[in-house]
Amino acid sequence: MGNQRTQYGIHIGLILVCLVVAFPALYALQVSTLTLEEAFAVPPKLFPPSTDFFNNIRGLFEGQNFDRLIVNTLTVSMVVVITKTAFAMLAGLAFVYFNFPGKWVLFFVVLLTLLMPTELILVPLSNLIADLEWVKDSPQLALTMPFMASAVGVFLFRQHFSNIPRELSEAAQLDGASPLQFLFSVLLPMSWNVIGAHAVIQFIAMWHQYAWPVFLGLSIEDQMIQVGVRQSVIVGTQTDFGLLMAAGVLASIPPLIFFGLLQKQFMSGFALTRDK
Repeated sequence: MGNQRTQYGIHIGLILVCLVVAFPALYALQVSTLTLEEAFAVPPKLFPPSTDFFNNIRGLFEGQNFDRLIVNTLTVSMVVVITKTAFAMLAGLAFVYFNFPGKWVLFFVVLLTLLMPTELILVPLSNLIADLEWVKDSPQLALTMPFMASAVGVFLFRQHFSNIPRELSEAAQLDGASPLQFLFSVLLPMSWNVIGAHAVIQFIAMWHQYAWPVFLGLSIEDQMIQVGVRQSVIVGTQTDFGLLMAAGVLASIPPLIFFGLLQKQFMSGFALTRDK
């Protein structure tokens, strides 16, 4: 009986902690249902939900071009995820299975980029993009090219490949397999969990890009979803908090779906041991 009470107490405590952690998201969902007058009410309305949620969503698509922004952001995010994963796998293959002068120095330089603040390179990177005239002619390239390589991905795949028995590489060499054949035939089937974890991290990071798209000064038709969320704040001389929270809720749905689809791979992707 005492053990059951302890378990009930632990479960109740965990439920309360989860509710506290989820409260900002639940409150945003509540505010997204409010009309403009209800959003400015004092004290704010916490329960029950109002009836303006679908009107707010309709306003985002009709007045803020959210459909175009979602397509833009989804395209940019998927392109970056695919290219980052490909480059990270190739770099991990090189750092683990090839011996070349300065390999450890180069790997150290790659890791050193993790310590470099993004804000430090915004100005020179934007000058380069301006010289290439991508902002006007190829906005998709301006949004994707600076993010097609990842030190995090290189480190993740390097650690993963290091934990795969070397006997597999030696057996592939004896069979006459090239490095790329070894990558696609042996390493790739053993790396789906790591690929899934890396894809989730990079997709969410790209989906929430705000500083770089704003810094480029793209037209609203070529912008990403987080810029659209910021634009939805400005409605005349007042902030429509219902519309703002509806935009935030809507912008959160694709990352949640992506994480839900790859949740198993994400949770298993960091178990970088020989038992994988």
